[in-house]
Amino acid sequence: MLTTQRKALILDILRRDGQVIAKRVAEDFSLSEDTIRRDLREMAAEGLLKRVHGGAMPLAPDLPDFTARRSVSSEIKARLGAAAAAMVKPGQLIFLDGGTTTAEITRHLPRDMPLTVATHSPTIAAELEHHPTAEVILAGGRLYKHSMVATGAAAAAAISQLRPDLFFLGVTAAHPVHGLSTGDFEEAAIKRHIARCSAETHVLLTEEKFDLVSPCPVLAISEVAGLIVPTEMPAERLKPYRDLNSTIAVA
Repeated sequence: MLTTQRKALILDILRRDGQVIAKRVAEDFSLSEDTIRRDLREMAAEGLLKRVHGGAMPLAPDLPDFTARRSVSSEIKARLGAAAAAMVKPGQLIFLDGGTTTAEITRHLPRDMPLTVATHSPTIAAELEHHPTAEVILAGGRLYKHSMVATGAAAAAAISQLRPDLFFLGVTAAHPVHGLSTGDFEEAAIKRHIARCSAETHVLLTEEKFDLVSPCPVLAISEVAGLIVPTEMPAERLKPYRDLNSTIAVA
């Protein structure tokens, strides 16, 4: 078996199982464990996976700060935001997570639609300054500056008083085995809390977030009402997610 073939199969195992165990792969391929470990070292150097004791795990995504992410405006994020906004009905209470993709939802909400928007992000609240028919509820707490969202007990207590019809969740990584995740423990806890308080949770995901794992789990793929993904996503990459959650909207 050629090295390139082995590496492609290793990536397939990583996407399917969420981990690679060097000894098991060596047995399956009828090769030495040293050969597989060498492959894993090379793949880690190429930025394809993360080496761990005994094998490998999916990469954790880079976490640029909020200002850097805001400066990257993408037509794909705008499409995802428009698709999410189209799900909102007049009179609903929706909860918007922090993030640059979620901000696109506010920009696509009909300006004549009466609704209430709750958020724990001051930047999302500011996006609605000139939305004449939107009531805005801002939950406060300790500000996690990286994502510009409130976290902690005060934020959780305020959110507990709400029962949103829709929660639009933002995460940094999605994986069929490891689920939806983010980079901060307290932020992950608040995201789970909002989801528990909401009737439905939908996740906006750009392509670069797929098949990765961040340190702090939020929810399993099957625990959300649906995913909103770019139309450019290949069907074969989406299949493991469709197997777990059939409600995938393509924008």
